[in-house]
Amino acid sequence: MKKQATPYLTFNGNAKEALNYYQKVFDGEILAIQTFGEADYPTPPEAENRIIHAQFKKDALFFMVSDTFPGQPVETGNHISLVLEFESEASIQKVYDNLHQESKVLMKLQDTFWGAKYAKVKDKFGIVWDLNFTKE
Repeated sequence: MKKQATPYLTFNGNAKEALNYYQKVFDGEILAIQTFGEADYPTPPEAENRIIHAQFKKDALFFMVSDTFPGQPVETGNHISLVLEFESEASIQKVYDNLHQESKVLMKLQDTFWGAKYAKVKDKFGIVWDLNFTKE
């Protein structure tokens, strides 16, 4: 893997508000922010201004943020996941194959519109893992 697991915080339509709050609290920087409406992704009008992906950094503190899609509320257990960045397709495939055997696959390993191979899996202990390999 490329680096440590990255926390990914999920909000119910108020991710932008949360980012602004964390910016004040930690005196940090919002590195990137994209709405569902800006992404190459089929989006209903009520989701256009929701955050599909954002990044926050302050010194060694780094996390990612998004809103849920309408109709998929935030609940305890699905509001935070751990992102693992992989160095090769072979390494992400191996972890996905090992992990999904006793887990609930939330999104199958697949190519994405952001140029990565990606999967989302909830393991048998309730931990949600985002597996990502960015193709270069």
